[in-house]
Amino acid sequence: MTRHGKNCTAGAVYTYHEKKKDTAASGYGTQSIRLGKDAIKDFDCCCLSLQPCHDPVLTPDGFLYEKQAILEYILHQKTQIAKKMKAYQKQKEAQRSSNQLESSSEERQKVERFKTRENSIVSKPINPFRPGQHTGSDEGRSDGAAASSSSQSLPSFWIPSLTPEAKATMLKKPSKTVLCPMSGRPIKMSELVPVHFTPLDSSLDRVSLLTHQDRYVCAVTKDVLGNSVPCAVLRPSGAVVTQECVEKLIKKDMVDPVSGDKLSPRDIIPLQRGGTGFAGSGVDLRAKEARPVMQV
Repeated sequence: MTRHGKNCTAGAVYTYHEKKKDTAASGYGTQSIRLGKDAIKDFDCCCLSLQPCHDPVLTPDGFLYEKQAILEYILHQKTQIAKKMKAYQKQKEAQRSSNQLESSSEERQKVERFKTRENSIVSKPINPFRPGQHTGSDEGRSDGAAASSSSQSLPSFWIPSLTPEAKATMLKKPSKTVLCPMSGRPIKMSELVPVHFTPLDSSLDRVSLLTHQDRYVCAVTKDVLGNSVPCAVLRPSGAVVTQECVEKLIKKDMVDPVSGDKLSPRDIIPLQRGGTGFAGSGVDLRAKEARPVMQV
């Protein structure tokens, strides 16, 4: 291919490069891109702030959060739920009052219809020797026919009496449950597990430790932790260990090696880690942006 072969527009074939270039410029069609290592968070970073955690806590599903960030998120969600519930109660009261007004107006209309029927029963005496006289019932019937004909003689939809009105959107009753931003499952403050990472070099302070790529190690085997190493958190002590240590050492006697407490399968929480940049890590590394599609 020549130097300017990709910019050639005189070919008879619509090439893949031209199609991709036109799709990106047009604003239509779903675009996808493969994520690299720099676009994936580290295993010790918060899922909300995407920064290394200073006071990490873990959900029962294994997602790591900064304690301050997740508490602010839960309080914000509770405030939003309270506002939505207040708006829902206000709509419910307005709907109840409107139903009462409609029921009272229906009763009033029933009374008016009853009065008109009763008045139509009384008729004037008819003189058989004078033509052109009709009974009251005939007059009422003719009035009803005239009203129905007048209502049917309005075919124009732009007349104000026939113009449809935009009704307010009906609010649904909001759920009082706060959901995890990552898993979508209910989350509570009491279920958050404090996490204690074992630093690689205990002599370094936190700022100096964050500058290193290898920051933490397993609390038992002292293996370096990273996105490529499956990890787990022990609920009683909050220690972070490798999954290999759990399978080979901890599951034999089910005792926390740090605190000495008895463990149950529920106390071993797998840590949800980020990808490594390789497709074999088991993490979806392809991001998609759904945009309008023009179909022929």
